Amino acid sequence: MGIHGGDIYRNHVILDFSVNVNPLGIPKGVKEGLYRAIGLCHRYPDMKAEKLKKAMGEMLALPEEYLLFGNGASELFLAAAHGIKAKKTVIPVPSFYGYEYAAKAAGSEIVYYEMKAEHNFCLTEDICSILAEDTDALFLANPNNPTGHLLEPETLKRLLQHCKNKGIYVFLDECFIEFTSQAFSMLPELEGFDNLVIVRAFTKIFSIPGVRLGYLICKNPFLLTRIASQLPEWNLSCFAQEAGCACTEQADFIKKTVNYIGKERGFLENGLQKKGFQTFPSAANFILLYSKEPLYEKLLAQGILIRDCSNFKGLGKGFYRIAVKSRKENEILLESL
Repeated sequence: MGIHGGDIYRNHVILDFSVNVNPLGIPKGVKEGLYRAIGLCHRYPDMKAEKLKKAMGEMLALPEEYLLFGNGASELFLAAAHGIKAKKTVIPVPSFYGYEYAAKAAGSEIVYYEMKAEHNFCLTEDICSILAEDTDALFLANPNNPTGHLLEPETLKRLLQHCKNKGIYVFLDECFIEFTSQAFSMLPELEGFDNLVIVRAFTKIFSIPGVRLGYLICKNPFLLTRIASQLPEWNLSCFAQEAGCACTEQADFIKKTVNYIGKERGFLENGLQKKGFQTFPSAANFILLYSKEPLYEKLLAQGILIRDCSNFKGLGKGFYRIAVKSRKENEILLESL
C-alpha cells in the first residue's frame, strides 16, 4: 500500500473516496484556462510566473514578492526543508506523510508529537514543551490531514509566538482551509511573524491534482530566497499557470463549495454513526473513522476505494479516511457499508 490515496491505476475502482478533491469538479473557467494553455505549449512557460503572481497577489491582497509557486505543495515542502537545512524538525502525528518525507530528504532529525485518539487527535499547546531552542522547524496542518481537525486562530497565534521566541520556522499547511471558514487562516497574521511560511495548493479545492500547482506565502525575503534556490527552473507548466490565473476568479465557486461540503459532510457523518462507526470531528472535506471490520478490502471488492490509514504514524489498523463526495456517491458508499 502506498503513502497516498488515489491508487486507481493498480486497482479496479468505480468510486474513489481515497482522494480529497472537490466533489463539484473543475470550475468551467479553470477548464477554459487549461484549453488556452494548449496554444502555449510551443514555448517555454514564464519562469517568473508574473501573470499568475499578479493575479494571486490581488486575490489575497498581499505583496507579490511574498509569493512562491511550486509543482504542487509537495515540491514546496521539499524545497523548504532543503532551504533551511533544519537539524531538528517537530511533526505532530497523525498528519500528512509529505512533511516527514521532506524532512528526511534534507537529513533532519524528526521528533514526533503524538496526538491522542481520546482527545480526537487534537493538537494542544503542550506541544510547546518539545519546541525548544534546538528545534529548527515545525510542520503543522490546519485543518489537519487525515483527521480534519481545525485549530482555533488564538491557539495558533500563541504557538506561532512561542516558535518566534525560540527561533523556530513554522511551515503551516493550509491546503484544505478553503473548505472551511477563511477566518481560521493565518494569512492576516503574516506581517507579525517572519518565521511563518503558509503553504497552499489549487489541487483540492479546484479538483486539479493532475495539474500540480501549489503556492507558498512568506514575508521573510531571506527565507523565501533560500527556498526558491531549491526549486528547478520552469517548474510551472503553461497549464499550471493558466489554470492558476483562472482559479483566482473563482470566489463564488469556493463559497458554493463550503456550503455543499458542510451539508454533505454532515449527511455522511450521520450515516456512518448510525451504522455504528466511530467518527472523529472534521471541518474539512473528509472524515476519519475507526472500524474493527476490514473496510478497505471489503469495499475494494465492490469497486470502492477508501484510504486505509494504518500506515499513518499515530494511527494504526482499523482507521480509515473517507472523502466527502456528491450526495449520490455518498449514498452508494453508505449502502455498500
